[in-house]
Amino acid sequence: MPDAPVPLVDLRRQYAPLLPALQAAACQTLADCDFIGGKAVRVFEAEFATALGVAASVGVANATAGLHAALHALGIGPGDEVIVPAHTAIATAEAVTLAGAQVVFADIEPDTCTLDPDDVARRITPRTRAIVPVHLYGHAADLDRLLPLARAHALWVVEDCAQAVGAQLHGQALGSFGDAGVYSFFPSKNLGGFGDGGAVIARDPALLKKIRMYSNHGREDKFRHDFEGTNSRLDTLQAALLRVNLPHLATWNAARRAIADQYRQRLGHLDWLQLPVQRDGAEHIYHVYVVRTQQREALAAHLHELGIRTGLHYPIALHRQPAYARLNLGPGSLPVAEEACASCLSLPMFPGLTPAEVERVCDAVEAFHA
Repeated sequence: MPDAPVPLVDLRRQYAPLLPALQAAACQTLADCDFIGGKAVRVFEAEFATALGVAASVGVANATAGLHAALHALGIGPGDEVIVPAHTAIATAEAVTLAGAQVVFADIEPDTCTLDPDDVARRITPRTRAIVPVHLYGHAADLDRLLPLARAHALWVVEDCAQAVGAQLHGQALGSFGDAGVYSFFPSKNLGGFGDGGAVIARDPALLKKIRMYSNHGREDKFRHDFEGTNSRLDTLQAALLRVNLPHLATWNAARRAIADQYRQRLGHLDWLQLPVQRDGAEHIYHVYVVRTQQREALAAHLHELGIRTGLHYPIALHRQPAYARLNLGPGSLPVAEEACASCLSLPMFPGLTPAEVERVCDAVEAFHA
């Protein structure tokens, strides 16, 4: 009988031990009929902030909405430019456009695939108002260089931590370095919910208050609207379920790091395969485990034939997406991002992936060139 496939992600394994607690939390929310702005939202916001080591957080409908709200609250709008990496999910760039500003794509570092401070510096103009470093795949962008650069040019820094819940740099939570940090609770994220969800933190309490108000139709109370906003709140049901998951985040992240260590020990000798790196002082949490090879399609096909599932994060650089054709950025304009998009391949990575399954993946990768 053939071996069962090795999944890229298997949420069933992760949540099976928590089903009784999750069901109880859902049933309590149903019994309370407390669906919008309920008690569980505020309790989760406080618990999440404590887990990050910050004063407060605001729940939002998703990370895209959180990025948009943060940029809007910082006063960014028409006529402004915001620098984002070309290699990330489109949500990062969408938030800039939603705020009414012009997105400016910058290249990435060849080893970490995060925003290249040198290329950012080249793209700053008098219209630049903010930088959005993405802590891609669960690894810190080079904040040691990006933050001084932003300060030198009086720019806001909004950290996109959608893939980095619980990751750290120099012992401090990512998201707490810049003016605001935005997180995603998409189901497959390190702290996943059961639908869409997200949260925002901010250094300035007044900014965080404005983000909360903007996400709730520009109001603090039911009938008074101080400005126009959006409807992008975190639902009570999501907050109740996230409260069950939150205490397990550190354990889940540790499991991801252990899997990454096993991959590194087994595959680190392959000169044709580039493995993820970790910059000094950073704690990678491996939202996904992305390797790079010029033989990506052949390797993916080989693994698929052996029952091993893989993924792509991300195969098309944002400046080459049809959505941004208006920017007229042709092939070769951001070469490092384009090379990464052509070579990246995600191997199985999730809490619950067994050491035997990781060995099976590594055996298959080694056999590809045997």
